[in-house]
Amino acid sequence: MKRLIGIFFLLTSLSAFAQKKEAPLVQFTGVVYNADSTSVIVPYVSVTNISQHNAVTITNFKGYFSFVAHEQDSLQFTAIGYAPVTVVIPADIKSKSYTVRVLIKPQITNLPMVRVFPWATTDEFRKDFVNAKIADDDLAIARKNISRSSIMAMTNSLPRDGQEIQSANSQYMHQDIVNSHSRTNPLLNPLAWGSLIKSITDGDSK
Repeated sequence: MKRLIGIFFLLTSLSAFAQKKEAPLVQFTGVVYNADSTSVIVPYVSVTNISQHNAVTITNFKGYFSFVAHEQDSLQFTAIGYAPVTVVIPADIKSKSYTVRVLIKPQITNLPMVRVFPWATTDEFRKDFVNAKIADDDLAIARKNISRSSIMAMTNSLPRDGQEIQSANSQYMHQDIVNSHSRTNPLLNPLAWGSLIKSITDGDSK
């Protein structure tokens, strides 16, 4: 009886082993594209073979991948910002090479709005609000910019432009010409005549 039971278990094991026969190998190749714009590739996508102990392969910067898998393997494509896509390799592939064009759709996750306050308590907020300095409006800023002190400060700090230098040079040349033609004739000066008469009276030959 025990021998019959042992033979039964042996046959059952052989049957299970036969059922678990490895599927044929396939060269799985393809490129990953954006589903919303099929001309845009998606680089560095993770390809997980769910049927083979979650083996992971990464596509290159052009979205291209090529590796060996089995027929009827389930492969999941995942990338940050995209919804996962699962591709199943069909059975009985004659060429032993399976090429696909994988389209993954962008996934937008709307996070709840978060408000960050710099005050730990309402008392701190009230204190800062009372002591807050109100900024000047546009009119007050304009008045400060055209005030005498502001203009004088800018005059002292800003260099002169070409027009100002030309104007200053013109004034200097004009003043020099005027001074060169405005010398007083000694004969027309009464004080000079008085000094001359006094010199003659004193006998100064010079």
